[in-house]
Amino acid sequence: MTDEHPTADGGPIVEPTNQVSVGAFEFERGGQVDLDVAYETFGDPADPPVLVAHALTGSQYVTGTGPEGIDGQAAGWWSDVVGPGRPVDTENFFVIVANVPGSCYGTTGPASIGPDGEPYGPDFPPVTITDWVRAQARLLDELGVETLYAVVGGSVGGMNAIEWARTYPERVERIAAIATAPRVDTQNLALDSIARRAITQDPDFQGGEYYGSPGPTDGLGLARRIGHVQYLSKDSMENRFGRRAADRVIAGVADPTAEAFPYRDVASYLDYNASTFVDRFDANSYLYLLRAMDEYDLAAGQGSAADAVADFDGSILVLSYTGDWQFTVEQGREIAAAFEAAGAEVTFEKIVDDYGHDAFLARPETVTGPLDSFLDGQTVSDPSELRVSP
Repeated sequence: MTDEHPTADGGPIVEPTNQVSVGAFEFERGGQVDLDVAYETFGDPADPPVLVAHALTGSQYVTGTGPEGIDGQAAGWWSDVVGPGRPVDTENFFVIVANVPGSCYGTTGPASIGPDGEPYGPDFPPVTITDWVRAQARLLDELGVETLYAVVGGSVGGMNAIEWARTYPERVERIAAIATAPRVDTQNLALDSIARRAITQDPDFQGGEYYGSPGPTDGLGLARRIGHVQYLSKDSMENRFGRRAADRVIAGVADPTAEAFPYRDVASYLDYNASTFVDRFDANSYLYLLRAMDEYDLAAGQGSAADAVADFDGSILVLSYTGDWQFTVEQGREIAAAFEAAGAEVTFEKIVDDYGHDAFLARPETVTGPLDSFLDGQTVSDPSELRVSP
């Protein structure tokens, strides 16, 4: 089933399988909309509820297949972690995944139709990660879920998870924060600003009013290329691509040097991922969600990050990767230290892996063991101990 309004490329927006109206929603930075939240549930509602928070451009279709028109990285993105017999076991847990406000997989966002019958576009209110959490809480109210056994998330989904400890500490018992940080560092802020500029300076961006036209596909593709460079480590890129020439020939790039030199395999990888991404994601949504991630700071408005989570008395698992330079091991330790100082039970694991930031998605086997133990109720015996793998 498809909606009537077009995406940037003129194709139909795929309706979500499940969607609920949570009514008038006031955004943290101002503005209000009647908010619809798209979501998926897996398992028996009688089982302990676990909320899984998706990453920047993820969807609610965490495991298995999505509806027609939703595939690739937008569906089944964590099937090795969520499902029957997996760490987030849908035979033992009631799993809930909600698409966040500002996205484009069914929850109200810039591409959604506003009261005037046209897409909101740039008139959509700015969103924050706190808004995501509040929207998820409203969804849980609709589903009759009062307290979560756990919130699990990776990357910006990990920020979403730790924000639950600040905003609704009484509604969550356990938090698993994977490949994440209490805030984005300066280097990544700089790269994200370039990504946004690539979109907004595309002539087809039209100030965000591009719906019904081709839209800023070149700018969005460039932004996604920058993202993929952030998601891989230096060693990983060298091992995977080196300086090898690609099997195919570059096309459509007005570079006067292109024919004289090889088209590198690494460039081919970035070009391919950009081309598939612009077919599935909205440029305005990318701007909104990237800004939400960049502006997040666990300690904002508080004396410290520990003060921000002082009311949380549950358990937290923090997983960080040695090859992740977007959200580093040191930033993971900062989260763990804040929760430790606040009196929570803390398990910290450093995963020695050179893949890069996306290891939690590309190498799910690095997640399954620690997460399985954590959700099974195993924590360190002494909350002051931070358990680090070799």
